[in-house]
Amino acid sequence: MTTTLASPPDNNSTLTSRAPVITPQAQKITLRQTFANSMTMAYRGILKIKHNPEQLIDVTVQPILFTLMFTYIFGGAISGNVSAYLPVIIPGILVQTVITTSMVTGTQLREDMDKGVFDRFKSLPIARISALAGALTADMVRYFVATTLTLVMGIIMGWRPEGGVFGVLAAAVLVIVCAFATSWIWALMGVLASKASTVQGYSMLIMFPLTFMSSAFVPINTMPGWMQAFVKVNPVTHIIGAVRDLANHGHIGADFGWSLLGSAILVAVLAPLTVKMYMRKA
Repeated sequence: MTTTLASPPDNNSTLTSRAPVITPQAQKITLRQTFANSMTMAYRGILKIKHNPEQLIDVTVQPILFTLMFTYIFGGAISGNVSAYLPVIIPGILVQTVITTSMVTGTQLREDMDKGVFDRFKSLPIARISALAGALTADMVRYFVATTLTLVMGIIMGWRPEGGVFGVLAAAVLVIVCAFATSWIWALMGVLASKASTVQGYSMLIMFPLTFMSSAFVPINTMPGWMQAFVKVNPVTHIIGAVRDLANHGHIGADFGWSLLGSAILVAVLAPLTVKMYMRKA
């Protein structure tokens, strides 16, 4: 009887026929997938707000407090009475409140990175920008709350915007868009800083001069000459001017164009830079 021995398997042929292993980093992420990933991360951020409503304290208390305080303190001295001051102060408070609220983005981002939350996101087969873009998009809920409360408080106090519904809505959208663009500054700072307190400290040092040394509260011509030069080129002043044109007159002026252009430049420059720095440090 003849015994036939089976030939050993050809290792080369086995390796050749084996399906290639595709790592998450090797997969190509499409624009559609990037958008979907970002919206999923944004939903995660909204759920965090839902389960921790105290995160909304600054965007609920601050607009009401600032609107009441600044209106009744400066109204009579600057415009003679509160009613005449409302068209000036409400757009100013609106921009100051919402833009300042964007500083929290960097602080929360740094806290999440310190806790290791973003380490898991980095290992997933998702767009690199989605974790950051989703977090920043979720913060737009905070901007919406601050915007709504400020406008409602102004109307309750007697402000009657002559720009109509369209003008007010356009002004609100503009402020939220500008706040989203500004939040990329603090996101970059959150990635680069070593502690959340550092982000908060530096962001306040930057934003407080920008918001208070603007046309938000007093006419520019009442300021010293050297300050007027700064206020006139201050980007916050342009946003306030655009909001006043839209809400009070229903008019789209040069300030509107400068505001959108500045926002577009911020996102175009800082978004890829922030993602690059994040991937290095996360």
